[in-house]
Order: sequence, then C-alpha cells, then structure tokens
Amino acid sequence: MKARSLSCACLFTVSTLLLAAPAMAIKPAGPNAQPAITAAVQAAVDGKGRTPENVKRDAYRHPAQTLSFFGVEPGKTVVEITPGGGWYAEILAPLLRDKGTYVAAVVDPKAVAEGRGRDYQQRSRDGLEKKFAANPALYDKAKVVGYDPKAPVFGPAGSADVVLTFRNVHNWRSANQAEGMFKGFYNVLKPGGVLGVVEHRAKADVAADDKSGYVGQAQVIAMAEAAGFKLAGSSEINANPRDTKDYPNGVWTLPPTNQHEPGDAEKYKAIGESDRMTLRFVK
Repeated sequence: MKARSLSCACLFTVSTLLLAAPAMAIKPAGPNAQPAITAAVQAAVDGKGRTPENVKRDAYRHPAQTLSFFGVEPGKTVVEITPGGGWYAEILAPLLRDKGTYVAAVVDPKAVAEGRGRDYQQRSRDGLEKKFAANPALYDKAKVVGYDPKAPVFGPAGSADVVLTFRNVHNWRSANQAEGMFKGFYNVLKPGGVLGVVEHRAKADVAADDKSGYVGQAQVIAMAEAAGFKLAGSSEINANPRDTKDYPNGVWTLPPTNQHEPGDAEKYKAIGESDRMTLRFVK
C-alpha cells in the first residue's frame, strides 16, 4: 500500500523550543505537527543509564521530540543505521527492550578494504558491542547486524517498522552509496513503515563531491523518493538558524567535533550544533 504525500510542513521556532520544558508536548498545528511525546519515550530519554555527556546534547538533538515525530514506540522493530558510539542506542534499546526490537546496523568491517577504513569500522563495532555487554540490564536484547555498504541488507525484507538515520547521508553521498542505502531502507521496511532522517542541512543543493558535511534538503527528499518513499512530514525541531554553514572545516567546525582554532571556541559554542533537517518518509 502506498502512502499519500502530505503537502503541509510544520515549522517550529527555536525560541519556542528552547522555552518548552523537555517533557512538554507541542500542540498540534496541522497534519505534520509535532505529536505529543509519549510517556514511554520520555522515560527512556530520562533513563539513568544514559551517559552524562550525551545527555548534555539533548538541547541540540531533541531526542524525545524527534523520536515521537518518527513514531517510535514500544512494540515496534526499529533499525538504526550506523549508530556510532550509541548516542541514540542509549535511548532506543531500553525503550524497546521489553516490547519491541532494537537493531543497530553497522558496517561489516570485512566489507571494507584493508587499511584505516576497516580498522575504524572494526573499532566502531567493537566499541558498540562492548557498551552493550557492559550493561545487560539495558542492552541484553539489542541486536547488532553488519551490512555491506556496497550492497546493503539490514534484515529480512518487510521486517522493520521504523528505520532511523542520524547525520549519515553526507557520507553515503560522498562514497556514491546513497542510492543503495535508501533502497536497502525501503526493502527492510514493512508497507507503511517509516524512514526517519536527520541530516545537516545545506543552504541549497550541494555538489556530489562537496566536503562540507551538509546536504540540500531537496536532495535528500529526492533520494528517498527515488527509492520509492513518500515524504509524510517534516519538522524544524532540530533547526538552528545561527548556523551560517560557511566554516573552514565544514560542519565539523561546530560542536561537538570543534575542529577550529582554540581562540574561536566561544564563537562556535555560541552558534551551537548544526542546522538539521528532520524528515519522515513512509513506504
């Protein structure tokens, strides 16, 4: 069954979001409005098992609002693509532990050519598995699956309710892997399943070889639609109008990477993390 595309997008001002308490639901204002934050999602965000340094980034990443917008809730099978150090895994794995399934899809090191790239992917996977093993009360039911980025398969076809990717699309574009990745998302999702994308947002379309880390929002929508998805909603929950997107080291100039001169620390701290699109697609 194909889902219909909705034309109205919900926009939220940064000032409104900053004034709202973390557990406060944003009142609906249209078909793409931010839904109420469920008690289960808020409890997972407030969970004591989260790393304190990760919690500090909630002001920029808005996890409760973002997961609610994507329709994540207990009972669903959720696949997170390339979870890195497990920032969202700290929320998703406990949220889905007793009811549902959390799958961390990581690059299979064996699918990467020998060298620094393979070593990095191996360290990344080892670090995530070590994190899960160290706290079985939270992560004993979390699954880690490896995929080949050149021919990605994230699980049995039609097995997932939600696929999530946070700030990864620019990497796939630069490696000429984006088309295959989006097709893989489409294949693993059930009919009516949701693809949630958060990505650094460029001012406009960028070239395929762009190294800034930003991607045009229209470009991401086009990639998803080419794979068969329909845009079902967009949110400004992760927007940052202070981000001018013209830095010497691209998006990595900003927090949390902070690739800048020491004397510029306060300047970039005042800007904060990047301006991000938040898009919900439906199969």
